[in-house]
Amino acid sequence: MDKLRKVSSNPHVRSSVTTSNIMIWVLIALLPATGYGIYNFGVYTIFLIGVSIASCVASEIISAMVLRKPITIGDFTAVVTGLLLALNLPPAAPLWVPVLGGVFAIVMVKQLFGGVGQNFMNPALGARCFLMISFPAIMTNFNCDAYSGATPLFNLKNSVQVNIKDMIIGNTSGTIGETSMLCIVIGAIILFAVGVIDYVIPFSYIVSFVAFVGLFGTYHFNWGYIAAQLAGGGLMLGAFFMATDYVTCPITPKGRYIYGIILGILTGLFRIFGANAEGVSYAIIIGNLLVPLIERVTIPRAFGIRGKAKKEARKA
Repeated sequence: MDKLRKVSSNPHVRSSVTTSNIMIWVLIALLPATGYGIYNFGVYTIFLIGVSIASCVASEIISAMVLRKPITIGDFTAVVTGLLLALNLPPAAPLWVPVLGGVFAIVMVKQLFGGVGQNFMNPALGARCFLMISFPAIMTNFNCDAYSGATPLFNLKNSVQVNIKDMIIGNTSGTIGETSMLCIVIGAIILFAVGVIDYVIPFSYIVSFVAFVGLFGTYHFNWGYIAAQLAGGGLMLGAFFMATDYVTCPITPKGRYIYGIILGILTGLFRIFGANAEGVSYAIIIGNLLVPLIERVTIPRAFGIRGKAKKEARKA
């Protein structure tokens, strides 16, 4: 009889969906933005992307061996981290930049906190912010063979006219993967179609950002201005591919809305009132740090607790 029993902790529902399946779909969804980044900025970006992915994979293997943990490169999380990090780099960054960023992302943000599923912030964004703080001149230099001068988002902040059509298509300066809003949205549609992400976080993020920019931005609810704010910088890449990271976003239904709203407000705050034109990376990292608190205040009440409390209050 004992052999018929199998005692295990929950959850008891099994699914064919695995981490590697999800990461493969994320990689597929990132292909349009990656391909356009290579087309837009040239062959050198291929080396940046390759070095970034290789450094993340190598960092995971070496750190796992040193820390005596299972080597988990087969789940493709390190590959996704490397690709996202590369897409957040300027197209003319030296090759040592993605190497240093990849080591920081995997070792400092991921492996030292327990590995897959234990990181407290998005590794790629953590590495980008580390590089931004350490090497601001390199990380804000978007001059390359294809483009020179300020980014559209910087021009927008300084009330300089921008070409919204070029921003949507991607014919602008910026980081490798953030310029083409069209390609990012195509990738997001793929993720929605296969069920990897849902609408809650991106929707609440974008709507709250639009509301903040409309209220406090230079031109308020001028829709051309708002469209340029949406198409410029890393908002779309962040909203669909990094804010929705399973590990670092809330799991409670209400918490996901609150999280998205916080990200939208913080991004608007950094862009409108901050010294820099961008603010997506810092907004998402601050949101990641707030996730435990958000989940604590939005955790569903256990069935029957309120009724029991009322009965006890009546008896008293």
